[in-house]
Amino acid sequence: CNIDEKPFSVLYSDMGRPNFPVNILLSLEYIKHLKNYSDDELIDNFYFNYLVNYAVGIRVLGKLNLAEKTLYDFRARVYRYLLEHPEQEDLIFGQFLKLTQSFAEKAGISTDQQRMDSTLFMSNIKKAGRLVLAFDVLYKAVKSIPENHLTENLKEVLTPEFKTQTIYKSKPSENETRLDMLLNLCLEAKNIIENIPDMQDSDVLRILNRFMSEQAFYDEDRECLKAKDKKSISPDSLQSAHDEDATYRTKGGKGQSGYVLNLSETCSKDNPFQLITDYRVDQNIKSDVELIKDRLPVIKENTGCKDLYVDGGFYSDEVVKLGKDNGINLHFTNLSGREPSKKLPVTEYQIDESTNIITKCPKGITPIHTGITKGQTVAHFPLKACETCEYRKKCHCKKQKKSYVVRISIKSIRSAQQRKKAERNRRENTSMRAGIEGTHSALKRGHGLSKLKVRGLIKCSITVGYKVLAQNFKRFAKYMLE
Repeated sequence: CNIDEKPFSVLYSDMGRPNFPVNILLSLEYIKHLKNYSDDELIDNFYFNYLVNYAVGIRVLGKLNLAEKTLYDFRARVYRYLLEHPEQEDLIFGQFLKLTQSFAEKAGISTDQQRMDSTLFMSNIKKAGRLVLAFDVLYKAVKSIPENHLTENLKEVLTPEFKTQTIYKSKPSENETRLDMLLNLCLEAKNIIENIPDMQDSDVLRILNRFMSEQAFYDEDRECLKAKDKKSISPDSLQSAHDEDATYRTKGGKGQSGYVLNLSETCSKDNPFQLITDYRVDQNIKSDVELIKDRLPVIKENTGCKDLYVDGGFYSDEVVKLGKDNGINLHFTNLSGREPSKKLPVTEYQIDESTNIITKCPKGITPIHTGITKGQTVAHFPLKACETCEYRKKCHCKKQKKSYVVRISIKSIRSAQQRKKAERNRRENTSMRAGIEGTHSALKRGHGLSKLKVRGLIKCSITVGYKVLAQNFKRFAKYMLE
C-alpha cells in the first residue's frame, strides 16, 4: 500500500486501466529479487505461498490470476517508457526513493551522514576475446540475411564446424590471421545487407559498421580489412554482439566488460541499521569523479546529506567545490597519486584559505609582495633571507635578480590541503566508509549483482533498482522483526 501507482499511469491508455494492479506487479518484482526467484518460481509462490500473498495485500489464495505474459508486458512497458522518455522521471528510482524514505521515517534513520562507492558488474554477456566477438557479430549478421542472398562463404559460417575450426581449434599464433578472415567475412555480409531494402536501417547493420570501424582498417595494398593493433582499441568499443551499451574498464587491476554501479548509503553510528539512499548505473568507463558530480546535487535534494565519506578516487577540485555549493562536507579516506618528496610540502607554507595568498614561508619569513597569476600563487622573498635559509634546497623558491620567487599552482595547494586533512582523519574516515564495501558484496552474493540476467543500460538500471530496494527492505524487515 506504500507503492504509489499514479506515476505508472503514463504506461497505459487514458481510455482504460491495467488489467492487474501495478502495486502488486511491483511488489512481486521486489520479492523476485529479494528471494532470487526465477519467473516460474515467482508465479508458483504467488499461487501457493500465503506469505507472498499476504505481503502483496491478498488474504485469500487464488483470488487473482497471474500469467507470465502479464509480468512480461509490464516489464516491456516500463522499459519502452524509459527508453523513449529519458528526460522524464525514472519510474523505478522514484519508487525506490519513496519506499526508502518511508523505511527511514519508520525506523528513525538519519541521512545526514552518508558514504559512497562504486563497483563493476556484468550484464548477461560472456567474457570474450576479439576472435569470439568477431564470430558473434558475424554469425548474428549472417543469420539475419535471407538464404537466397547468402554466398557460399557465408553459408559455411552457419555450420557448427566453422565455429569449432575458427575458435576452439585455433592456435594463439593463428589468431591474427583468423581475425582478419572474420573481419573480411563481416565486410562481405555488410555489402549484402546494404543491398537488401528491408535491412538498410537494421540493428544488425549498425552493429556491423560499428564493429568494423572500431576493430579494423582497410589495407589499400591488399584491398582487404586488417585488424587494428590491440592497444589502439578504445575502452568504449563494442564488447558484445548482444549488448551495445557495455564498455571495458580496469579497476583495482581487474579488467571487466559491463557497467558500474555507484551507491550511497547512510553511515551514522546512531542509526539502528543503514539504508541505501541513492544508486546510479552507468557505462563502466565513467570515472568516479564524473559519477559523484552527477549525484551530489541529487543526493542533497532527496536526502539532505551533510557529510559524505568517499575514497580518493572521487577527489577533484570541482567535486570539492560542488560539495560546498550543495552544503555537503566531503571526507576523503585517501588521495590517489604521490605527494612530491623532493620539495617541502605545500602545506608548510602559511596560505590564506580565502585568497590563496602566501603569508609566510616555512621559515616564518613574510614575503615582500604577493599575487595570483595564471592559476598560481606567487610570493617574492628577500635575497638575504633566502640565501642563508636552511630550507633553500628543498624550498619551491627560484632566484631572481632582486629576490627569490615562489610559484605554486592553486590546484596543488588544494590537493595538498585535502591530502593533509585526509591523513589527519584517516582512521575515522576509513571507519565510516568501510561498510559500503559490505553492501556491494551483499548485492553481489545475495542478489545476483555480479552478473545480471539482462542486457543493455536501461534494463540493467531497472533490475539494479529492484535489487537495491530489495536489499533495503531486507534490512528494514530484519529491524522490524527484532
